[in-house]
Amino acid sequence: MLHEGQKAPEFTLQDQNDESVSLASFKGRKVLVYFYPRASTPGCTVQACALRDSKAELNDLNVVVLGISPDTPKKLTNFTNKQELNFTLLADEDHAVCEAYGVWQLKKFMGRENMGVVRTSFLVNENGDIEHVFNKFKTKDHHEVVLNYLNQ
Repeated sequence: MLHEGQKAPEFTLQDQNDESVSLASFKGRKVLVYFYPRASTPGCTVQACALRDSKAELNDLNVVVLGISPDTPKKLTNFTNKQELNFTLLADEDHAVCEAYGVWQLKKFMGRENMGVVRTSFLVNENGDIEHVFNKFKTKDHHEVVLNYLNQ
């Protein structure tokens, strides 16, 4: 997994509107790149809705939110519409970006082992470097952990 001080791997992915979005296009702003396992699941919905509700505070801090999962753009569209999300979700169907950030890992759940996304967020600074890694949080308070860090 990547750590603070490293250059954030560049990427271009399709968003929920099937448009290309690149990390480089946000140079000069902080970007919260958050990786989540799957759209429309309970934990991912709680996390996304809390970020949605925190958008004004994040905007005031000049932070853009990009959510990345291995879902299809169509599934992201449905998730965005159903939850009225107000930030960009990106489809990493081949999980290449997840792998570049080190969050595509072997996970154990109910006695089974599968490869999947380990829920992690990276705060990328205005210069494209990883400023902070958030990997110890609950889905319901992820937004609070991020805002507390940004406000300190």
